[in-house]
Amino acid sequence: MNETVTAILLGIVEGLTEFVPVSSTGHLILATELFGYDADEWAMFNVVIQLGAILAVVYQYWGTFWRAGIGVLKLEEEGLRFARNILVAFMPSVVLGLALKDYIDIMLGSPAIVAWALIAGGVAILAIEKIADPKGEETVPELPLKTVIGIGFAQCLAMVPGVSRSGATIMGALAMGVNRKTAAEFSFFLAVPTMVGATTLELVTKYDELSASTGTVGWDEIAVGFVVSFIVALVVIRGFVAYVSRQGFAPFAWYRILIGMLAVGLFVI
Repeated sequence: MNETVTAILLGIVEGLTEFVPVSSTGHLILATELFGYDADEWAMFNVVIQLGAILAVVYQYWGTFWRAGIGVLKLEEEGLRFARNILVAFMPSVVLGLALKDYIDIMLGSPAIVAWALIAGGVAILAIEKIADPKGEETVPELPLKTVIGIGFAQCLAMVPGVSRSGATIMGALAMGVNRKTAAEFSFFLAVPTMVGATTLELVTKYDELSASTGTVGWDEIAVGFVVSFIVALVVIRGFVAYVSRQGFAPFAWYRILIGMLAVGLFVI
């Protein structure tokens, strides 16, 4: 397959799946198997295009981040609570991510783990949707510290490829009584430090390896994938909150179960 076409397809996959509860990492792993391209040659590409998706969050919620930053500088309560909640939820993934990095890298090479995690995650979403009982309309700065800590540990489940970072954080928040809109937005905001940190760690620790492995995949393909993932992620973010506020997460759960079953049939059995 032409490298530019592959870059566009992978950028679309990243943008579509990063912020909805279906696992972008899992989809990229399955895409590797399905498209039959050399995963090592595209390793740097897969790392960098995540920043395109992150940029979409920053762009969409620029006003929120700006107000929070000004609030922190002025020592205003709302800005300080926003920053505190994001940083506190971020910390469990920092500690466990560094401690378990070697095991995570091993799991990233297994489409079988992705397949079963997609199915298990879909079942979990259906169960949580049944029992979730949102207790209020809190905004992100209003979330209590114990809820934020719980969401942070829920995010760590996404270290298993196929679980979904957004799925783990959103479902963790719903299980603790957070409303759908705030749960989704908190997941978006938490993605910024989490993914920037993970991407930076990957680039720093594997820079020589990644640079040497690009082969026929150059910066032109990386630029195409970056732009495509940004545009697609921006569209997804703008529609996702409105959709789940009305319809819930069950369609994503059934999608996960279907894709997981197909992946089991293709790559496991």
